Amino acid sequence: RRNFIAQIARFSLVSLALPTSLAACTARSTQPTAPPAVAPPASATAAAQTALVAPTLRATTTRAALGDRPPIIFVHRNGNASSLWHTTIWRFESNGWPRDRLFALDFPYPTARDDDSVAQAGRSGSDEQRGQHLAVVDSVVARTGADKVVLIGSSRGGNAIRNLLKNGGGAPRVSHAVLCGTPNHGAYVRTGDRNEFNGAGPFLQGLNAGSEVVPDVAFLTIRSDTNDFYAQPGGGGYDGPALNGATNIILPGVDHNETATSARAFVEIYRFLTGQSPTADIVPEATVELNGRVTGFDGTTPTNLAVGGVTFTIYELDPLTGARRGAAQHARTTDALGSWGPFVTRPDTYHEFVVAAPGQPVRHFFRSPFPRSSAYVNVRLWLDTALPDQGLVVFTRPRGYLAGGRDTALLDGKPIAGLKVGLPTEGTFRIPLAGPERAVTAALNGEAMTIRCIPSAITYAEFHF
Repeated sequence: RRNFIAQIARFSLVSLALPTSLAACTARSTQPTAPPAVAPPASATAAAQTALVAPTLRATTTRAALGDRPPIIFVHRNGNASSLWHTTIWRFESNGWPRDRLFALDFPYPTARDDDSVAQAGRSGSDEQRGQHLAVVDSVVARTGADKVVLIGSSRGGNAIRNLLKNGGGAPRVSHAVLCGTPNHGAYVRTGDRNEFNGAGPFLQGLNAGSEVVPDVAFLTIRSDTNDFYAQPGGGGYDGPALNGATNIILPGVDHNETATSARAFVEIYRFLTGQSPTADIVPEATVELNGRVTGFDGTTPTNLAVGGVTFTIYELDPLTGARRGAAQHARTTDALGSWGPFVTRPDTYHEFVVAAPGQPVRHFFRSPFPRSSAYVNVRLWLDTALPDQGLVVFTRPRGYLAGGRDTALLDGKPIAGLKVGLPTEGTFRIPLAGPERAVTAALNGEAMTIRCIPSAITYAEFHF
């Protein structure tokens, strides 16, 4: 554990760096993550140099008063990173929660092992995450002086929370545990399988033995009605995320990821912690400061380990044409911590992030405006291959999945190729486009941007919501 704490200090992240996400709960990870650090963030830059969290007062006792907000620690899902939470953090801040009481961690290796008990390159076991998680909680308690913290987890992040509380000695430091789309009774059920997500496996059987909750910690679970890919009949069932002894809430129609990141989920979480109804609107700041880390892969498995030596350049864009407005606004080569910022901008500005890693194709990330500051704007070097003489557009929604008939997803004025009607199972689509470099419109459920398709390069249309 001492070595891990030293590693945290060395990473000095924009957030706590430790691994977690569930899109990969059965080896299908399609989304990103990051590692931990400690030091109260007075600004987005400082926040980016520490992975912090903030607990709210126990729901079973006194609700948090407006002037007394506990630290909250956000725990990402399988294969993911702290960047999962930046829109949720914006909503907490917009309701008066202090930025220096909101922390998101990154597990170094965020993807679960095939067999939880057997070491596997680039992946983490539940015991490994438990020790890392406890170190983060201890550091946040020490830094903030709070008696207790609130833990909010998405998918596998909920596994990490339950494991810490039941088996890791973390319960005395935690007032509330919020589990969003966590497959508490299994994403599937299979005899003889020791995967962390198997409802019949030793990990979940142990968590569910006896009481499914822990005394003196208030539990909330949030699940979909029937729209969660990992909570279906034949697995844990539609109600698999619910726990006996918890407050269990159903959000009809949301997908697996939206149980954590949607505006509707935020409203329920805030009410549970405070007893008050919040606004889900995000209040823009006059000046926005952004920072984050560049991370990569161990073989074909995503990690939250920093990648140094990457050239990171930012341009302001014309929102109608996607053309660059003048020279680069920011340019930096990432250091050993993977940090690419800080970068100061306006809340109404569209951006292109040009990411050039040695020996890899150039990646162009197009982003709609950031209404508020964030130290969690992480970029993963995805294993996409540039196409000779044509462009590759990666249309991606990191905080939700997509389904035809439910979501409006358009590229170049047409529904994106490969979008299926029914149960949402994917949030990223790769579309080749032939022809010379040109402007292409991309739109998702009202969030829109104009990107540029560039032959022999990779263009990402990445949406906040």
